[in-house]
Amino acid sequence: MSKIYDVIILGAGPGGLAAGLYSGRARLSTCIIEKGQDGGQIAITDSIENYPGQIVEGESGPSLIKRMTEQAEKFGCERVRDTIKSVELGGKIKKLVGTNGSYEGKTVILATGAYPRPIGCKGEQEFLGKGVSYCATCDANFFEELPVYVVGGGDAAVEEAMYLTKFASSVTLIHRRNELRAAKSIQERAFKNEKLHFMWDSVVEELGGDDILQEMKVKNVKTGEITEIRASEEDGMFGLFGFIGRIPNTDLLKDCGLTMDDRGYIPTDDDMKTNIPGVFAAGDVRVKSLRQVVTAAADGAIAATQAEKYINENP
Repeated sequence: MSKIYDVIILGAGPGGLAAGLYSGRARLSTCIIEKGQDGGQIAITDSIENYPGQIVEGESGPSLIKRMTEQAEKFGCERVRDTIKSVELGGKIKKLVGTNGSYEGKTVILATGAYPRPIGCKGEQEFLGKGVSYCATCDANFFEELPVYVVGGGDAAVEEAMYLTKFASSVTLIHRRNELRAAKSIQERAFKNEKLHFMWDSVVEELGGDDILQEMKVKNVKTGEITEIRASEEDGMFGLFGFIGRIPNTDLLKDCGLTMDDRGYIPTDDDMKTNIPGVFAAGDVRVKSLRQVVTAAADGAIAATQAEKYINENP
């Protein structure tokens, strides 16, 4: 007979690991399932500056996640490396079926995360964390007094571009159309910002550089003209931020009765409860206004606490 866990946590990013810490400390039998490396998006971040209690002298994504992982395991969380292929969440006992086995639990915390929609240019992955970023709040400080380029034209892209003007020497927004899609009120503020410039009808084609981002080819979609951008000798590099949306990791959950919004994110209440009893969501996969390590960790703590309450009320 297979083991029935009190809590199964799907995903070992900050939200999932925080949930594991709290459920483990509550003496709940807990299994964290992760298909890749722990940490999610934060695992590829070279430097972190805005997580409370971090090592001030220098904290990387991997170093922070390593400690989170050790903390969860200290309180008895079992770890499984597996890719889940199907889920059954509707019954009293939830079942997750993976490539390597099946897992049953009284509650499930979905912490599968989301990932930035890629810009789609040559060299993008090569320069990720070396000039290419998808999070202004996370990485703006690293581009102080350097030129920065932003890809996108919606609300998020324009707002993040304006945020970056507080740090960068200049910010140029690259948009494939000849007008922004952002709300008019946001556009008005953007056009008044003297440090914010625009490249219309343009897409980034290719990135280059000597280990850090130093060169970029931008194509005009109407004329086909290629503009080559190179970092000045004084600057040595520039930044490129992509804000063309995020994609939640919820394909697996589409046919299990779970309510999702039109983008695939999971709505929850303040207690991280989904529409299915005993199923909770935490971190970037949720419908939420701020996707950061600190908010994911808070979600995980709440979800685990509520999972314990659910188990006590549904023996």
